[in-house]
Amino acid sequence: MWHENEITRKLDIQYPIIQAGMAGGTTTPELIASVSNAGGLGTLGAGYMNPKHMKQTIQKIKKLTNRPFGVNVFISETPNVSEKEIEKANELLRPFRKELKLTEPKVTKPLTHLFEKQMEIILEERVPVCSFTFGVPSKEEVQQLKQKGTIVMGTATTVKEAMINEEHGIDMVVMQGSEAGGHRGTFSASFDKAMIGTMALIPQTVDHVNIPVIAAGGIMDGRGVLASLTLGAQAVQMGTAFVTSLESGANKQQIEAILTSTEEHPVITSAFSGKPARGIQNEFITKMAPYERSLPGYPVQHTLTKQIRSEAAKQNRPEWVHLWSGQSPRLSKRKSAASIIADIVSQVDDLVKYR
Repeated sequence: MWHENEITRKLDIQYPIIQAGMAGGTTTPELIASVSNAGGLGTLGAGYMNPKHMKQTIQKIKKLTNRPFGVNVFISETPNVSEKEIEKANELLRPFRKELKLTEPKVTKPLTHLFEKQMEIILEERVPVCSFTFGVPSKEEVQQLKQKGTIVMGTATTVKEAMINEEHGIDMVVMQGSEAGGHRGTFSASFDKAMIGTMALIPQTVDHVNIPVIAAGGIMDGRGVLASLTLGAQAVQMGTAFVTSLESGANKQQIEAILTSTEEHPVITSAFSGKPARGIQNEFITKMAPYERSLPGYPVQHTLTKQIRSEAAKQNRPEWVHLWSGQSPRLSKRKSAASIIADIVSQVDDLVKYR
């Protein structure tokens, strides 16, 4: 059977389909539980969550499903940003704030202890699967999770990064192709050199690591799943496909943008957060493009634009909202998560039957 392999056995899931842990409210408990109940692995995007909210959400997920699920967290980043850089960014953002009637936010040093608190909760709650983005946890942290029975999943955008994950004891690694929506998980190379397509990235990674590989980037249906498995991946991770699901917590502007866009619209931008991410081009991206190289790094720029994005969504101004999307928006559907998985499984069954 195409859906039976090391990953499905290790994760105790029926199908090798993982819902990406998209931070920022998209991954509601209902979405996560629906994916897990349908035979995949739902994942909470906890990157921005405060510890109290994170714990409450995990406990709610447990009430909605008795199946395995995951929690994704970000490896802490503390860029060296000067006051001059922040002031220059604020100057560029003032016209947006003025239009939205916002005041300038106070920027404090990124909290390094947030990651530590999140790890404590994951250990306390004995979360079945913990995945990491923007780097690799220490070998000691990996072992702490494993001692609690948690399966540890990493993220990489190059073969070298996959090998680093393996060296740290990670159980399996998500290989994020350049087609993927949202932030790039690159941590050991320049972003331009790590923009490798999924089809090229997967077989090269499979040939150089011994841990199971998960394909991500532009995968939206059964054809993408079967192609990934054929290339040597043992599962897929899908983000954009679930952003438009009925259980998604994404704002209406993002859902509408994905459903009405074509493959020409998603672009890479650092304008919203200071870190390269793929989203549908809009006025904010276009206006900020000439200044991207001088913007503060993540998460400082993310903090500076947070109110703008939030208020723009409230005022229904999609031209100033981040509209994260992978490169296959034409394949998006407005359906329940369970229906999306059922469709994918049926498509792969048919492809396997007739190929």
